[in-house]
Amino acid sequence: MMALSFPTYFKFKPPNLQLKKLHTHLEFISFRTHAFYFSTHGFRLGVRLDPKSLSTPIVATRACSDSAPSDIGSLTSSLSKSGDGSVALFVQMLGLDNDFLDREQAVVSLWKYSQGGKECIDAIMQFSGSVILIINLLQSHSGSTCEAASGLLRMISSVPIYREFVADGGAIEAITALLSRSSLTPEEKEQSIGTLWNLSVDEKLREKIANSDLLPVLVKFLEDEDNKVKTASGGVLANLALSCSNHKVMVEAGVIPKLAKFLKTYEKVLKVPRKEAINILSEEKELKVLRKEAKNALLELAKDKYYRILIVEEGLVLVPLVGSAAYKSFKPDSDSGLTWPDGTEIEKIYEGPAPYGASEVLLELDVNGKISVDDAKAKAMIGQSAQQSLARAGVIEMDDEKVNQSESSSDSKFTVLEWIDGIARLVLILGLEDESAIARAAEAIADASISEHMRTSFKEAGAIKPLLQLLDHHSDAVRLAAVDALERLSISGNVLEFVDNVDQFLICSNTVCQKIEAEGGLPPLIDSLKNSEVSESFMEKTLNILVRMLDPSKEVKSKFYDGPVNGSKKKREATRKTGSEVKVDEMHVLNSTSSFPTTHARDLWDSAAIACLVEFLKKSSPNLQRKAASILECVILSGQSIDTIISADIESGLDAVFQQKSLHDSELQLDFEQPELRALEVEEAGLAVSAASRLLTRLLDFDSFSSTIQNPSHFISLLRKILRSSIPLPYKNWVASALRKLSSLSDGPFISRENPIYLEVIRYETIPRLIEQMESPSLELQEATVVELYRTISEGGADSIGAVAAAGGIFPLVKLIEEGTERAVEAGLAILYDLSMDTENHPAIIAAGAVPALRRIILSQEPQWTRALDLLRALPT
Repeated sequence: MMALSFPTYFKFKPPNLQLKKLHTHLEFISFRTHAFYFSTHGFRLGVRLDPKSLSTPIVATRACSDSAPSDIGSLTSSLSKSGDGSVALFVQMLGLDNDFLDREQAVVSLWKYSQGGKECIDAIMQFSGSVILIINLLQSHSGSTCEAASGLLRMISSVPIYREFVADGGAIEAITALLSRSSLTPEEKEQSIGTLWNLSVDEKLREKIANSDLLPVLVKFLEDEDNKVKTASGGVLANLALSCSNHKVMVEAGVIPKLAKFLKTYEKVLKVPRKEAINILSEEKELKVLRKEAKNALLELAKDKYYRILIVEEGLVLVPLVGSAAYKSFKPDSDSGLTWPDGTEIEKIYEGPAPYGASEVLLELDVNGKISVDDAKAKAMIGQSAQQSLARAGVIEMDDEKVNQSESSSDSKFTVLEWIDGIARLVLILGLEDESAIARAAEAIADASISEHMRTSFKEAGAIKPLLQLLDHHSDAVRLAAVDALERLSISGNVLEFVDNVDQFLICSNTVCQKIEAEGGLPPLIDSLKNSEVSESFMEKTLNILVRMLDPSKEVKSKFYDGPVNGSKKKREATRKTGSEVKVDEMHVLNSTSSFPTTHARDLWDSAAIACLVEFLKKSSPNLQRKAASILECVILSGQSIDTIISADIESGLDAVFQQKSLHDSELQLDFEQPELRALEVEEAGLAVSAASRLLTRLLDFDSFSSTIQNPSHFISLLRKILRSSIPLPYKNWVASALRKLSSLSDGPFISRENPIYLEVIRYETIPRLIEQMESPSLELQEATVVELYRTISEGGADSIGAVAAAGGIFPLVKLIEEGTERAVEAGLAILYDLSMDTENHPAIIAAGAVPALRRIILSQEPQWTRALDLLRALPT
C-alpha cells in the first residue's frame, strides 16, 4: 500500500491568477540593498538579494488583526509580479533580529503564498536556511504564528524533494514540543499533524516519528473534538503502519482499539433512537477520510496473526476482497419463505406485507411482544439483509476496489468490516462460484473464530451448512479451508475441570457441534476419513471435529457447568466406575447422556470407516492416535457391533499406541539440550496412551474381545512399563484401570498383596494421586484423602511407605497435622510415624517443620498427643 500525504482537499491549485488590490493596512519598511546576514541557532545564514529586484519600492504588509487572511490569489499574484525579490524579502523578515510582528506577518504571507502550488513553494525553497527560520517560529507562544509556521511546513513537505530538508531542520522535534503544550487551537494541531502526515510518507522518517514522544500524542488526538485533527492523526498512523518495524510500538500504544471504533457503526446506531442514529450517520460521513485511513492502518497491522486477533477482539472482521464481478453469481433464495439466516423458520405473526426488509420484519415480530428475538439472530438478519442488498444492487466492494486497484499482491486485498457486516459477507461469499473467493472466505472464518461470541455469530449467520457442503468440493484448497473453518468453529472457550476425576476431556462448543450434526455433518466428515488422498492436516482437523461432536461425556459436563443438577454426582461416579468394573448395561446409561443419536451413528460407522481409525492407531502421530482412540470409544458406546471393531485388528492398533518410543526411551535417552521439547513429546504420548487405555478398558467389558486377546501378558508388560514412566500423573489413571482388568482376567483377583501389578498401581498411581489431593483447600477432602492413603499404605506394605516419600508426601503430611481436622491429624501422624522408621526420611521430616508441630500437639494435650510423642522420640532432636 502506497503511503499517502494529506488528502487532495488539503491541496490548493489556484485558478488563473489576476492582480488584485490588497485591502489591508500597509506599513512601509526600508531595507538595505546589500546582503543581509542574520544568525539563528549558532550559525550564520545568508540571504543575498539582487539589487535589481529591489529597484522598485518593496512593500511588506502587516495585517491589522488576526482576522481571515487576504485572498490567496491576490497575494500570489502580487508576489509573483514583484519577482523573487518579494519572496526573498519575506524570507529575510523571518530572521531572529527582526521585530516579532514582522516575522509573524512574513510567515503568514509566505504560508498563503505557498498555497499557490509547487512553483510558489520552489520560490521559497530557493533560499537556503528558510526552513530553519520557519521551524524556529514553532517555539512562538502566538497561536496564529505557530499555525502559519506549521501550515507553511505542511505545504513545503507536500513536495517530496523538500521533505528531507524539513526533517533535517528539526521539524519533528519542534512539532513534538509544540503538540505537548497543554493548550493548542484546533488549527495549530491540524497543521502540525498535517506536516507529520506528509513527512511520514518517507519510509526513513517513519521510525523516527514512531519512536519519539509523538506516538502517544497522535493516539490521544484520535479522540479530539475537531474532526480534521482526528483525520490528520489517523493519516499519520496509517503511514506509520506501512513499516512493519513500527507495529509493535504502535500496538503497545493502544492504536488498535482507538482506530477500530471509527469502523464500528452498528454499535452506535442500534442502541439509540432513530433521530440520534441519523445524526451519528451524518457524522460518520464527515469522517470518511479518517475511516479510510483507520482501515488502511488496521489492514497493515493485521498482517501479523497476533495483531489480527486483537483486531477481531475489537469487533472487526478481516474480509477478502474478491471483486464485484464475483458477486454476479449470487442468487438469493427467494422461495425459502421467512427464515433466519441459519435456516430456522420464523413464525410469521404479522400478516401484512413487509416491503422494507429485515429491520421491519424484526420490528413486526417484536412490536406485539409475542416473540422474543434473540440478539444474535437479529444482528445476523440485519447483516444478511445489508450485504445481500449490496450484492443485488451490484455495488458491493466498489469503494474497496477503488482503493485497492493499484495493489499488485492479491494477499493484501482485504477490507475490514464491523462483525455484523463482515460475518454476513463471508457467509455470502461461501455461496459464490469463484473457488479462490470461497477458499479465502473460509480461511477468514477460521481466523475470526477466536471467541464463543464469534463462533455463535457465524452459526447464527448460517455458515455451518455451506461449509459442510464444501467438504465435497472438487478443489483441495476449498475442502481444506472448509474443514479448517469447521474445526475452529467447533472449539469452545469454556474450560471445566473435575477435581476428583483425572480423566482428560475436551470441552467443546455444544451449540456449534449440535448445529453441525443437525445439518447432516456426520456423514461427510466420516466419509473424509476414508479418503486416503487427503493430507494429514485435513485428517487431523476432521478428527478434531468428530471428537468434539461424539464425546459421550460432554452432555454431563455441560449440565455440570451450567449448575448442579439432580443425579450429576451419580453420573460422575458412574463415569469413574467405568474405569475398572463397568458393565455393558451401565455403558448404555452413560451413552444416554451423549448428544448424537446412537442408531444413526451405528449406521454411519461401517467397516471401512472403523478400519481407517484403526490405521491411525497403527501409523500416525500420538496426537492423531489419541483422537482416533477417543472416536473408537464413542463408536463402542453408540452400540456399534464389537465384531466389526475386532475384525479391523484393533489389538494391533492398541499395541502400536502402547509402544510409544518417547516413553520407553525416556529413562535412557533424556535430551538435556531441549527439555521443553522432550516434555512436550512425553505429554503427547501420555495423552495417546491414556485414550488407548480407556478404549482398552471399554473393550474388555465384552467377552467377544477379552476372549480373543492372543497375548494378555504382552499388554500387561507394556502398561506396567508405562505406569513406571515419566508421563504426567493424570494420564496414569486409565492405564491403571486397564491393568486392573487385564490382571483380573489373567491372574484371578486383582486386590492381593501377592499381586505385583496391584503393588505397582499403588506405588505409581494411587499414592501419587492421593498426595496431590491432600493439598486441596477443602478440609473434608483432605481428611478423606489422608485416611484413604493410610488404608492404601497398610495394604501395600513397606514398598508403599517408600512410595510416599518418593512422591514428596512428607511436606503435605506435616502441613496437614498443623492445619487438618482431628481425624486427618491422627491419620497423618500414623503415616509420618511409619515414615520415621526409615532414618533416611528423618532430614525431610525435620525440614518440613514437624518438630515444632509435634511439640505443640504434645503441650496442648490434644487427643493425638501420645502418637505425636512417639513420633518425636523417633526423630533425632
